[in-house]
Amino acid sequence: MGCVGPKSAIEVRDGLTFLDLTVRQIEYLNMSCKVNVPLILMNSFNTDDETKRIVQKYMGHQLSILTFNQSRFPRISKDSLLPCPNHPDEDAALGNYYPPGHGDLFESLENSGLLDQLIAQGKEWIFVSNVDNLGATVDTRILKHLEESGATYVMEVTNKTKQDIKGGTLIDYDGHVRLLEVAQVPAEHLDDFKSIKMFKIFNTNNLWINLKAIKKVLSEREMNLDVIVNVKTAKSGEKVIQLETAVGAAIRFFDNAHGINVPRSRFLPVKSTSDLFLVTSDLYSLDHGQLVMNPDRLFGTIPIVKLGDHFKKVNDYQARFKGRPRIIDLDHLTVSGSVRFGSDVTLGGTVIIVASEGDHIDIPSGSRLEDKVVTGNLRVLDH
Repeated sequence: MGCVGPKSAIEVRDGLTFLDLTVRQIEYLNMSCKVNVPLILMNSFNTDDETKRIVQKYMGHQLSILTFNQSRFPRISKDSLLPCPNHPDEDAALGNYYPPGHGDLFESLENSGLLDQLIAQGKEWIFVSNVDNLGATVDTRILKHLEESGATYVMEVTNKTKQDIKGGTLIDYDGHVRLLEVAQVPAEHLDDFKSIKMFKIFNTNNLWINLKAIKKVLSEREMNLDVIVNVKTAKSGEKVIQLETAVGAAIRFFDNAHGINVPRSRFLPVKSTSDLFLVTSDLYSLDHGQLVMNPDRLFGTIPIVKLGDHFKKVNDYQARFKGRPRIIDLDHLTVSGSVRFGSDVTLGGTVIIVASEGDHIDIPSGSRLEDKVVTGNLRVLDH
């Protein structure tokens, strides 16, 4: 999305960032339940300084915000299989180091001292989620399930759609529950993995984990997470290898670990500007930092939105919309080429807008497009 700095600092709606919304959610939780749940942010070396600066604005809030840094690993040259950095203290800006995925959560939490600190404070559980998942809120019904089931690790899964074919899924492997990621699947079995008939659920990365169980697993040196090999292209053009791990893969090391199927409303990630389009629209309203679907939306389904390369980066996306479109009745939107939207635009049914190379399409303010295909070259100036 062309982000520079922490993703949590992107404005999502009404001038509020991912982090603002998360803070509101937890402040409301603490106030309504009369508790003191802290917010903990795991940063990388790329985002740590900026995140610490950003959280200063919450200093007057009745909320404890803690941060810790995950590890820094050296990239490996694909050709020589040697580490890319020339020195352990090499400037990270050179791009030869990387954060090794969210599977690093457990060891980094312990190395920071926070794991012991939380246990000493009497904390029992951590709820882990991606900061860009606006559906990931603390649900006390799930907390009750944890206590009653005796689980030490619970993963929230939800029903897979054709939009989620790359999402990791849970499998039974030698009598143990395991997370299977798309990067681990041989090419000849990819179609099976992507089938919504064969694998009906996927991992939301909303996790509930017992703190003492984390301490136990780490102390017994049992947590050998599956390594995901990621091949990247460095700034120099050289092919490099990053060895990463996923936090969900730890499920097999915890007692009575299992998945629970949750509503789709608990999975609202923003991985692209198409996702950003949805969460900034009138499809949702804000309730104490939580996104709530508009009751006027029939069936509660989410429209399929595909914005082209001209919208790929956040700055370009924002420049192409004068205001939030109304999409309560939208089923499918595809936009390709140089297209701009005026204010108060309403979209319904299936809308396809295609500007060929060299052409431009302006959708005038106040327009209503329902079950329309717009192509060619259309320049309309708003007055």
